[in-house]
Amino acid sequence: MMKRKTRSTTKKLVFAALAAALGVALLALGSLFEVLDISMAILASLFVVFGVIELGGAYPYLIFAVTAALSMLLVPQKSAPALYLVFFGYYPILKAVFEKYFSRVVSWLFKILLFYLALAVLVFAAVKILFLPFADLLRVYWFLAFLAGGVFVLYDIALTRLITFYLFRLRGRLHLD
Repeated sequence: MMKRKTRSTTKKLVFAALAAALGVALLALGSLFEVLDISMAILASLFVVFGVIELGGAYPYLIFAVTAALSMLLVPQKSAPALYLVFFGYYPILKAVFEKYFSRVVSWLFKILLFYLALAVLVFAAVKILFLPFADLLRVYWFLAFLAGGVFVLYDIALTRLITFYLFRLRGRLHLD
């Protein structure tokens, strides 16, 4: 019995390490081609989705933390890792929590509130770290917030459909247990 539990834990740890390594590789690819930074941050967040569905427990948090830390340390251009850290990396974990424990309306309210909080953190970081003028950012912020909010809603819907596709079509064929 103990041997089986150790083997299961080892297998989960290996899957989590592979997911984190692939996430760092995607974020590095996103930093090489600056056009791909948002899409690579989104793709790297899919490994966290995998961790939430297949591994559970603390493994999704570990995948997010290791991917974020290593990519911020190793990737030369920081836009893709920053987007992963501020927006996309932790979102699948919180999405699962919100949708599990709250009604559909309340979970959408929390998800949108979380997104706008992350956007405010990003603008604050741009002002304090990059020394961008706050007045100029404030003028652009409202348009950016409206546009980005719509993209976020589309991202959430697409992520839900991708998770549903994985659960009902692919999960049984992969034989990961």
